Formats: sequence, structure tokens, C-alpha cells
Amino acid sequence: MDIPNLNTTAADTFYGDVPISEALTQQEIEDAYEENTGKVIVKTFKDRGIDHNAVPAVLVSQHGPFSWGATPAKAVYNAKVLEVVAEMDYHALTLTHQDVHLPQYLLDKHYYRKHGKDAYYGQDNAKSVGHAAKA
Repeated sequence: MDIPNLNTTAADTFYGDVPISEALTQQEIEDAYEENTGKVIVKTFKDRGIDHNAVPAVLVSQHGPFSWGATPAKAVYNAKVLEVVAEMDYHALTLTHQDVHLPQYLLDKHYYRKHGKDAYYGQDNAKSVGHAAKA
């Protein structure tokens, strides 16, 4: 099961569910473990048509999380968001026992206000900085 996008905390960073890859085979592990780990990540995104910039994280089955970003600090930030979102989802799904995915319109709003061509929200956004200076 992927880590579903259930809340706006997730939507601010991940434009969709965070995927879980297939497990590596015994042969893949014995032949070139690290290289094949990278290949299974790439395969997951290609096969599922996921933009790796819009969803900068993956869980490699039977291994663990991987995240990335434009800088090392951004990759660490994305990893932390992934941990927090996974825990929030665990509690939400445990308590509700139903699919409570974020509606597409709310996912769009939260993701694109920080990452879209007309982004306006966030600490590093020029529009936000200008707005804060006026306050």
C-alpha cells in the first residue's frame, strides 16, 4: 500500500501518493544490490507515470524510505515530511477504517500554491517575503 495523500501537510510536499516499489529479487540483491535498488526506484516512477519532482520520495519494499531534493537540506526536509505524513496517515486510517484521500481540488491548491508557476505560499517565495515585509 502506498502512503496515501490524506491531508494538506502531505499535499504541500507530495503531489499524490508516495509509492512503494516492488521488492528486489534474490538475484537482483546478489548481483548488484545498490544499483538494482536505484533501478527499482526509477522503474516505480516510470511504470506508474509519477513525476519524481512532484513526489520526491519512495519506499523501497523490504528496505525503507528514500527522498531527494534540489539540495541536501531539501532532501532531508522531504524525508522528515514523509515520516510525519506516514505517521499521520497511520493514525487516520486506523481511526477511520476508510479511504479518506484528499479531494483533487484541495491537493491541487496546496501543492501548486507552493510549487506551481504562480506559486505564492512559503518561506522562500518572493510573493510571501514581500507580503511579510509589508506587515
